[in-house]
Amino acid sequence: MSRLDWLSARPIAHRGLHDAAQGAIENTASAFRAAIEGGYAIETDLQISADGEAMVHHDDTLGRLTEGHAPLASLTAAQIKAAPFKATSDRVMTLGELCDLIAGRTPLVIELKSRFDGDRRVAERAAGVLAGYDGPAALMSFDPLLIETVRMVAPARPRGIVAEHRYSHHEWDRLTAGQKRRLAWLLHAPLTRPQFIAFGVRDLPAVAPLVGRFLFGLPLLTWTVRTPQDRATAARWTDQMIFEGFRP
Repeated sequence: MSRLDWLSARPIAHRGLHDAAQGAIENTASAFRAAIEGGYAIETDLQISADGEAMVHHDDTLGRLTEGHAPLASLTAAQIKAAPFKATSDRVMTLGELCDLIAGRTPLVIELKSRFDGDRRVAERAAGVLAGYDGPAALMSFDPLLIETVRMVAPARPRGIVAEHRYSHHEWDRLTAGQKRRLAWLLHAPLTRPQFIAFGVRDLPAVAPLVGRFLFGLPLLTWTVRTPQDRATAARWTDQMIFEGFRP
């Protein structure tokens, strides 16, 4: 049995099993508890605070789900935690608090968010916190630098690369065509040495992730599965899905 069999053993709830109608907002304790109760693994996100804490939050600024509008990187962990969510009494958690909540009851697949500015702190802090965690947990990122950092500071921590083929969304405008090609074709692999791949479902099938899966034996996850067509694609080409909006 592979040491990463747990990574694809059960469907992975994207940002927890969130459902705003039920009061479970993404990346909150309520969504994580719901995922555990449903028997799912959990995907979540980390941003770095001004004082170097790994915060469980997808966006790099407050405002979409919380009060406030400042970049998380400009706020201390205490200031971020003080910002209330608009639709729940939950608060933004630190990675340490998330680990305490999950306590090894289900796998964690944690995305390290990046501004592609050379800042390695979120990878270093996440690796440090997880060094004291006994449950199954993997780190992944779109940014090869962060995964290379994980490889260097925590070589035993399962690490993966998140990728897609097109990089057409405006959030990728900061990258050159050459950078996008390097990401899409996983050309950084000699440096990052990913142990799994998480590839966008809308871009499957694609050569690079399938070579990784079938030639090198890397587990292949896909995100974000929302529709019956997405689910069929995931079943055809990958080992497991990262899903939201329904219960598999």
